[in-house]
This record gives sequence, structure tokens and C-alpha cells, in this order.
Amino acid sequence: MDRVTLRVPASTANLGPGFDSLGCALGLYNTFCFEKSDSLRFQNCDEAFCNEDNLAYKAYKATLAYAGVNPTENVAVTFLQTDIPISRGLGSSAALLVAGAMGANALYDLGLDKQDLLTIDTILEGHPDNISPVLNGGLTASAMADGQPVTVSYPVNEALRFVVLIPDFSLSTQKARAVLPKTVAFGDAVHNLSRVALLPAAFASADQSLLKKVFDDRLHQPYRRTLIPGFDTAEQLAYEEGCLGFFLSGAGPTCLCLTDRSDFAQIMQRRLADTLLASWSVKDLPVDRIGASIV
Repeated sequence: MDRVTLRVPASTANLGPGFDSLGCALGLYNTFCFEKSDSLRFQNCDEAFCNEDNLAYKAYKATLAYAGVNPTENVAVTFLQTDIPISRGLGSSAALLVAGAMGANALYDLGLDKQDLLTIDTILEGHPDNISPVLNGGLTASAMADGQPVTVSYPVNEALRFVVLIPDFSLSTQKARAVLPKTVAFGDAVHNLSRVALLPAAFASADQSLLKKVFDDRLHQPYRRTLIPGFDTAEQLAYEEGCLGFFLSGAGPTCLCLTDRSDFAQIMQRRLADTLLASWSVKDLPVDRIGASIV
């Protein structure tokens, strides 16, 4: 194969209490074309990322190395569609990594499975919480065991909707991690573990009473919310309108409202318009249940 086109979904990680372990694929996409070439080339990509440090290219090269392949050709990467915003907590880095790994796997018919690709991309990303849902679709829980990523998938009730509130500013993951404490209180750890244990059942059943209890977090959101001007206002408005859960998407700054109301996005857009958050973008995103795919 000389050319392959891939569609890769956005993702949201943590889902409140599931720090560095839970993630869900969302119906917002980037589309990439990988083509064998006599030189490394990028098209429709910000010039600052048109080099060997591009995450898609790093994953592409890492996948070939993993398979023991040293091709004479290089690659041309075309960014055909880029709807996933950068540095907003919606998995833009994971999308690039998954695209690069899948692109190499397809172009050279390497025969690697999703576990291989998860392993390669987790090494580059540092943790599998975004990589796993992008590869597999849906809601996933991931962990590292003996240096290898382990992941399982859970169902998400079709009644649930993810409404994302995307600020007009970015937040680097490095900065968001820098504010986290080095140690946590025993009680806070138990608080989060108990909610993570309940969360898959809440997503599967869409039980409103249960959902309203599972998203409270004590490990990262109390610290990260201070980096996001408008977080408190957005949270208050969302709960006033009856959302079932409000939490950061990944490291932020995007905030996510879980709801079972079809008009929730329109309501939040109107409510934000009356505040200093009028420039925030509101999107009603379905769960992507397929994951990254060749198109």
C-alpha cells in the first residue's frame, strides 16, 4: 500500500475521579493521509510542527522500529481535517500518535494489533488513558502492569450526551500537571477509588441518581480549576440547568457536561452568552464507538 487515509476521534480523559485511567472517545475528528514519499513532507499543518518532532511522525517512526522495518522511503503526511482543538484537553496529541502508528502499520502491512499500537503510543504519550479510547472507541479504563498498558472497554448508554465547553485559550498539560500535589491524603484516595468503581455502572445504566454521585474528584480538579478563568461560572450554570456531571476534559481547559437532554448544548450556549464566557465554544458530541479507522 502506498497511501492510507485515517479518521481519528477526539477523546476526553479522567472523567472526574479516574485520573490517568479513564477515557472516552468523542465524535470530533481529525483526518490524515499518509503516503510513501522520497522525503518527509507535511501539508496543511502549522509550520511549527512540520518537522521530525511532529507527534504523528514520531509515532510513525516508532511503529516501524517496533516492527523491525527500516524502509528506504519516507512519508508525506497531509492533515485533511483538523477539528480537534490543540491543547484544550480533547486528546489532540493522542490523535496524532494513533494516526502515526496506524499509518505506518497500514502502509507497510506490519500486521500489528491494537495492543501493539497501544504499547507503542503509550511509550510516547506516557500514559494510556487517551490512547486507548482513540484506538478502541467508547469508554475505556487503562492501567500499566509490568511496564505494559492494559485496557478494558465499558458500554455507554445511548441516552447520554457529552456537551463540551471549549474556552478560547489553551492550557499545556505540563502546566496542568505542575500544580498537582506530590502526595494525597488517604481519605482522598479512597474517595476517588470508590467513585471510579461505580462509574462504569452509571454510564451503562444512565441512572441519574448514580451519575450525580460519581464525578466528584479530589486528586486533580481542585488544583487545575484554579488555572481556568470561568470554571466556577461554567460549573454553576451547568448544574443550574440540571447537568448530571460536570468535570474537566483531560487536563483542561475544556469542561464537559454530561446530560441526557437533547437541548442542553443550546441552553448552555445561551447561558454563556450572558456572561464573560460568551467566547467559549459549545459542542454536543456523541460517543465515538468505533475508534480510529481507515477510510
